[in-house]
Amino acid sequence: MIKACLGIIMEKNEQRIEEKISRTAEFTCMIRSASFYEKTPLYKSNDYIAPVLVPKFFIPVIKIRLLRNFFIKMFFPPGMYEYVIARTKFIDSVFQKAIYDEFDQILIFGAGFDSRGVRFAYSNKKTKIFELDAPVTQEAKINQFKKRGVKIHPNIIFVSINFNKESVIDKLLESGFRKNKKSLFILEGLTMYLNSDAVDNTFNIINQFAADGSEVIFDYVYSSVIKEENLYYGESEALDRLKRENEPWSFGIEEGKIESFLDNRNLRLIRTMNSKDLEKEFFQDEKGDINAKVNGTHCIIHAIKK
Repeated sequence: MIKACLGIIMEKNEQRIEEKISRTAEFTCMIRSASFYEKTPLYKSNDYIAPVLVPKFFIPVIKIRLLRNFFIKMFFPPGMYEYVIARTKFIDSVFQKAIYDEFDQILIFGAGFDSRGVRFAYSNKKTKIFELDAPVTQEAKINQFKKRGVKIHPNIIFVSINFNKESVIDKLLESGFRKNKKSLFILEGLTMYLNSDAVDNTFNIINQFAADGSEVIFDYVYSSVIKEENLYYGESEALDRLKRENEPWSFGIEEGKIESFLDNRNLRLIRTMNSKDLEKEFFQDEKGDINAKVNGTHCIIHAIKK
């Protein structure tokens, strides 16, 4: 049953992002859906929207503990389930604070099946949420919202873009995203799939639009992972999975060099979270015991424009 679900959700043939739904977005949505049904508090997420976005026949797989655990073990590298849970919770906290502090706008690059604009709409008084993504993924999400009766908050603005043919800057300006406003930029599960020029272009766009005090949150993999040096927990399994899915990682940052990376892009580090930090922050119980091991290939960065 699990394999049948995955076969329907994710086709194996390689196609461009403009032609099919992002597999990365699907994987993230499946993990968030599964974590919503966890009984263990450290593993449970509050993303109640994610289960709405997966096929209904997939729900029994993730609601039943034995099937859920088997599914996770079969289809995700060691510690990647835990990583996505921790990353989701951490970015949720930054997103909520930006709304509480009444940032003017939030831009989610490659939004996929992100649901923060809906989940935190109750506390959003003025912040506009811009979701930038390829048409096929964005349309699938909007259609599923409509089909399942999920109300789309009026402050959410969907920006559909063909990344091969259209200018990100032009599309943002056309959609009402404004320069020199206090903004939060979210690049979740994105930088590792870009080449170095695309990363530079993305951060140049952020620098062009962001007012002083604007913030950026993104995750990346270490350069040694791209080189397949196999230094981290779950690294070899993660790379094997990516090869099978034809979605290899192509960009990394050398461990210990993040501050120079940020400085060159007019950003200052607020907080960095590696796998050990995430384990302590999100999987440590009241006794001080760590109850999970997080995939070690990634690091999350929260930064502010100088």
